[in-house]
Formats: sequence, C-alpha cells, structure tokens
Amino acid sequence: QVQLVESGGGLVQPGGSLRLSCAASGINFSFYVMNWYRQAPGKQRELVATISSGGTPTYTDSAKGRFTISRENAKNTVYLQMNTLKPEDTAVYYCKANWRNEYWGQGTQVTVSS
Repeated sequence: QVQLVESGGGLVQPGGSLRLSCAASGINFSFYVMNWYRQAPGKQRELVATISSGGTPTYTDSAKGRFTISRENAKNTVYLQMNTLKPEDTAVYYCKANWRNEYWGQGTQVTVSS
C-alpha cells in the first residue's frame, strides 16, 4: 500500500519559516520525481517545486528564492523549507510522487497570519 504522509504545517507569522516533510512508503522512492503543490481556498492546486530522482530541484516563480526542496532517499522523505513566508503562501500543501504511477498525500495546512 502506497502512502505519502505530509507533516510540518501550522500557523506562522509573516516573515517566518516552516519545514514541511513528506514521508513515502510502499514505493521505490529513489526512482520517483517528488513534487510539492499547494491549494489556497477558492483556487486551483498549483505546483510549487519539483525535485528529480537525481536530486535536481526546480521552482515556480512563487517559490524561487524563498523555498528549498530537498530529498533524503535513505529516509524516503522529501522536504520543503519555506522561508520569508507571506500571507499569500497560506494553503494546503501536498506532495506528489510520480514515475510509472502518480501518488498524492493528504496535505498539510500552512497558515501565514499575524
């Protein structure tokens, strides 16, 4: 059974930081491209960052310069370090694994507010 479990979300003040984690099980993690998406209330889910199986990161404009995606294959885990958070970063953050199949986690809420 494949599971992706996100953690690390919460309430943070503007300018603060959070580190999200996504722990995978039931897949050969090292082969998978790992992605972080987010969905704000009333908006479509959008891609935030991707990391290849080889560890190469790519970012959308909303994440560049503030977010860092990384992976630790030995722990079957992908991370998203988020710095200088803004209220517009408020969303549910999801991880997705894709290779031969595509799998999603259940999401973790990030709220940026004073």
